[in-house]
Amino acid sequence: MLAAAEYVVIIVCTFLVLAATVPILVGLLQFLLVGGSVFATHLERSRDHLPNVSVLIPAWNEGAVIAATIDRLMAVDYPEDRIRVYVIDDASTDETPRIAIDKSREYPGRVIHLRRVAGGEGKAHTLNYGLQVLWRSDWTEAVLIMDADVIYMPDSVAKMARHLADPDIGAVTAYIKEGSAAPNYVQRFITFEYITATGASRRAQNTLGFLACLSGGAQLHSRRNLMAIGGQIFSATLAEDTFTTFRTQLEGRRAIFDPNVIVYAEEPDTLEGLWKQRLRWGRGNVQITSVFRDLWFNRREHPTMGSASMAFMWFSIFLMPLFQIGASIGLCALYFVDAEAAWTLFRSFWVVSAVVYVFITLTSLAIDTESARRSFVEGLAFPGLVSLSINVYALFPFLIEPVGASVASQASSVSVMISTLLIYSWLTLAMVVAYGAKVLEAHRRLSWAAPAALWVAGYGSFLCAVTFASYVKELRGSAMTWDKTEKTGKVS
Repeated sequence: MLAAAEYVVIIVCTFLVLAATVPILVGLLQFLLVGGSVFATHLERSRDHLPNVSVLIPAWNEGAVIAATIDRLMAVDYPEDRIRVYVIDDASTDETPRIAIDKSREYPGRVIHLRRVAGGEGKAHTLNYGLQVLWRSDWTEAVLIMDADVIYMPDSVAKMARHLADPDIGAVTAYIKEGSAAPNYVQRFITFEYITATGASRRAQNTLGFLACLSGGAQLHSRRNLMAIGGQIFSATLAEDTFTTFRTQLEGRRAIFDPNVIVYAEEPDTLEGLWKQRLRWGRGNVQITSVFRDLWFNRREHPTMGSASMAFMWFSIFLMPLFQIGASIGLCALYFVDAEAAWTLFRSFWVVSAVVYVFITLTSLAIDTESARRSFVEGLAFPGLVSLSINVYALFPFLIEPVGASVASQASSVSVMISTLLIYSWLTLAMVVAYGAKVLEAHRRLSWAAPAALWVAGYGSFLCAVTFASYVKELRGSAMTWDKTEKTGKVS
């Protein structure tokens, strides 16, 4: 007979493991909703609409990319007299000022260089400097906020602007893809990530009637929308894009994603660069979660932003590290109380994980064939080689049945116990190994081992490690420094 305390342990441990399936099932739900997004394109309410567009490009030491970005903007299919580009030079110390001034002479009246002497305060402050200039006249009817390295396709601006013909639309964002001409393994992982996190997830959000975040490198706002949220970009967070997205919708206008608007950007090509970028995003999400704490699961605040679907999508990502740590603790603790039950729960979790992995991976290949071709191997290995091995075992029970059947009888074996606990702890250990990949990369003699460590642990585990680090940074009250992503002009 099991003691009452053992029953409590079993219930708690089972709950922890089942909770860890929530992000997996939410991911599945998003991909199931992708099909419904064809009925939520907003195209039926859009039309040819060509407002006066002011493009704001915050630029701090962007000499390697700013010239090509400006030239591509000047070549978009949009009336020349209805688009102006403002390069907000944030006290750059490289060639950015000279290039911007040269381009303003090459495109007189269409490219304007604004020099901000007190720089280094972050993107929001830089954008607000530009907005102050725009609001001095009535010319601007829409504002395109972008990054200095983003390359727009000829039809991108016009496709985004057509949605603003509907006054209910406050902002439109595009599908940003990693566009390096010769991407390395880090950038190929990012390429596949963007299929799932942008191409699929934001389609699903369109279907549900909300948007969690406008892409920082491609967001078009109506003047009315920006004025409604204060005429400024909120600067007290590292996630100014997300804050603007939330405020747009809470003020009564919609923010939408148009998957047909394609833009390309250069993403980090090192784990250190990726860590800095995502740590900034992660800390911003912690701040957003706190600022809008009254919104979660509260439809009275907003019918779609306050919905359960929005909350589940948000927290399944935001709390992912805690879910994984909880599952590891639950399985390991349950092993000492009921080894057979622990094995059954472990196997069930990984069966669900494996099925969802196969479905999401195959669907991703169909959603964005171009990106999938560039990152096919990284897409297959996205969970990591160890997790993939566990998935294979879970999908083919005859391979693991001899092990599973003997777990209870062999529980006293030290070697079996250690190996079993290591496997049960893998969701947590994978984050440690993924972090180790970043550490190895920084070591001159061991940098060669960094890719291997990432492939073993999984790119997803790396993102979880970053999210966990963002909790720690916020709890410590670390300074909100803006770690700029270095751009080298690799976008073709």
